This record gives sequence, C-alpha cells and structure tokens, in this order.
Amino acid sequence: MVWEIIQNFFKSTGIAGFFTDGGWRNLIMIAIAIVLLFLAIKKKFEPYLLLPIAFGMLLVNLPYVGDEIFHVVKDTEGQTTGYEGIFGFLYYGVKWGIYPCLIFLCIGATTDFGPLIANKKTMLLGAAAQLGIFLTFFGAIAIGKNGLGWTNFDAKVASAIGIIGGADGPTAILVTSKLAPEYLSSIAIVAYSYMALVPVIQPPIIRLLTTKKERAIHMVPPREVTKAEKICFPIVVTIVTVLIVPSAGALIGCLMLGNLIKESGVVPKITETLANSLMYIVTILLGICVGCTAKAETFLTVDTILIFVLGILAFALATASGVLGGKLMCVITKGKVNPMIGAAGVSAVPMAARVVHKEGLKEDPTNFLLMHAMGPNVAGVIGSAVAAGVLLLLFA
Repeated sequence: MVWEIIQNFFKSTGIAGFFTDGGWRNLIMIAIAIVLLFLAIKKKFEPYLLLPIAFGMLLVNLPYVGDEIFHVVKDTEGQTTGYEGIFGFLYYGVKWGIYPCLIFLCIGATTDFGPLIANKKTMLLGAAAQLGIFLTFFGAIAIGKNGLGWTNFDAKVASAIGIIGGADGPTAILVTSKLAPEYLSSIAIVAYSYMALVPVIQPPIIRLLTTKKERAIHMVPPREVTKAEKICFPIVVTIVTVLIVPSAGALIGCLMLGNLIKESGVVPKITETLANSLMYIVTILLGICVGCTAKAETFLTVDTILIFVLGILAFALATASGVLGGKLMCVITKGKVNPMIGAAGVSAVPMAARVVHKEGLKEDPTNFLLMHAMGPNVAGVIGSAVAAGVLLLLFA
C-alpha cells in the first residue's frame, strides 16, 4: 500500500515526465533556457527581453506544467482555435499585435528624430539597409518548398525570417505572430540574440566594405533642429507613410504618436510613463509569452537551425546594403558622407550608431560620428516598420 502511494506520487511529479517519450527534448530545452538566462544575466545580451523569454521557455518545458500555463487549443483537424492558461490568455496581446505596437509607442517617446531631420538624405540609408530583409526573404524562398525543397518555408515564413534583418525585435514578433506563429519563439530568440551581437557582427563587414580613407572621413556637424520641425515630423511621416503603406499604420502610428507626445512637451508625465513604466511592463509580458511558445516539439527542429543561419545572413546583408548605400552617397556628395554611417541603417537603436562611432574613432580619435549615425539609425526604425507593412500587405 505504501509503495503504491509512493509510486503514484512519483508518477504525478514533473520528474516522471522526463522518463516519458520525448521527455529528453524537455531536458534539452531547459538546458537552452539556462544558457539564454546566463547570456542575459552574465553577458547582458538584450537582458530586458531575453531574460523573460528564457524564463518562459524554462517554465513551459517543465513536464506537466507547460499545458497548465500555456495551452494551445486545437480543433479536430489540428487547427489552432485559441489559447488557455495564464500565459495563454496573455498571449493574445502578442497574437493581436497589441504588445509590439505598445512597445513602438514607448520607443517613440524615447527617440530623438533630430539627427534625421537635420540630414534628411540619411533616410535613404535607413531604406538601403532594409534590402537585407528582402534579400533574405528570397533566400528563404529559395531553400523552401517552392525552391530547393529543403524545408516547408513558404512566402509567409520567409517574410517572418526576412524581417530579422531589420534588427527590430517588436517588428519581427508582430510580423511572425501574423504570418508564421508556429515559428514565433525561434524567430524572436534569433532576432534578439543577433541584436545583442551587433557590436560583433557589424565591424568586420564595415571594415571589409570600406577603405581606411573612407572610414576616416569627417562630416560637417548637423544643424540645430527647431521645436516646430520636431513636432511636425511625426505628423507628416504618419500621413505620408500610412497613405502609401496602410498596413504599416499600427506600427508607424504608435511610433509617431509616442514621439509627438515627447516633442510636444505638454504632457511630461505621459512621456515619463511611456519611457519607463509602460515600456518595462509590456516588455516583460511580451517576453514571457514569446518564451512560452518555445515548446520542445516545435522548437527542436531543423527549421530552427535554418532560421539561425538565415538570421545571421539577414543581419549581414542589412549591414552590407547600408554600407554600400553609404559608399554611393559618399561618391555622389564628393566625399562629404562617411559610408560607415550606412551600417547604422538597421533598427538597433542606438547600438548600431555606437558601433559606427567606435569604428570612426579607431581610424581617427577626433572623428565623432555618433550624431551622424543616429540619422540613418532612427530612419531604420521607420524603414523596418514600413518593410513589415509591405510584407503584411502582400501575405497576411
């Protein structure tokens, strides 16, 4: 009798779950989660989002716990009809695009578009860097079921993978949740992991594509931007962008509303809330919900490996296309533009701009490129949102 009680108790514990079919996969996922937690805490790789993502992954892969906190409801044909559990209900904020848009609202309240307004041609460098998104899109299509047939990637999945090249986590999560939700955890982890590695990925590409003379180019200090210009900018960008790409309305609208709130100066308490409290609340909700989608059966696949490979390709191509755009602008302006600032056209603000600034200092300790690089850097935020809108318009 006592032995039966002990046996029944053991079978009800999560430990017994590791001895069932597929239990070893959970152990691997837990190990991956611990590695990500180490990177977030010890190495400080995008800790604000990678930490809750990793913990959500840890939690959902503990046997007999996953379905209690995050359960995917499916019909008789295997189609997803809803989500249950505490994090399942919170996941609707991801599915419906609420969290990414709220994060864009908060980003807008912390972004200074002054460098872009002062040097409007750097908007073109932000656009050039988005070529990495579409080049990776075609690469994913080429190895997918419509190309080499190595995997089941279709246009929707390719769009979600390509958007990694925008170096914008919320945008990648929004596009993936709309077009390829089954790959959400893989793409989110890849996007934020590579964003944290921008200081490692970008410098070799910049040095490969530029000469020592080009890297040492000094640029004229940007002019001072008026308050009126800063107030008008988000209004004009919203009207023009949304009229051209209506599907980008949610992201661009939230980004520009946040910026208008900041630049108007009439609601400082709201600006403070957006830049601090709301940003952190939404970030942790988004992170843990994305982490909870990383169940062993969907994450431990060949597709995940391919996404990691294509993700680094997307970042490299985005950086390269930005630098090449900078080189073209350098030629057109007869050497007045340092081509390195094109690398900041990805949306990793302000990390990419700092990388360019440091590369400039290596060639000449008096060459300060940070403010010049911030122009294409913030343009990249707008560019990635527009690129996401285009992909959603075509494939949603």
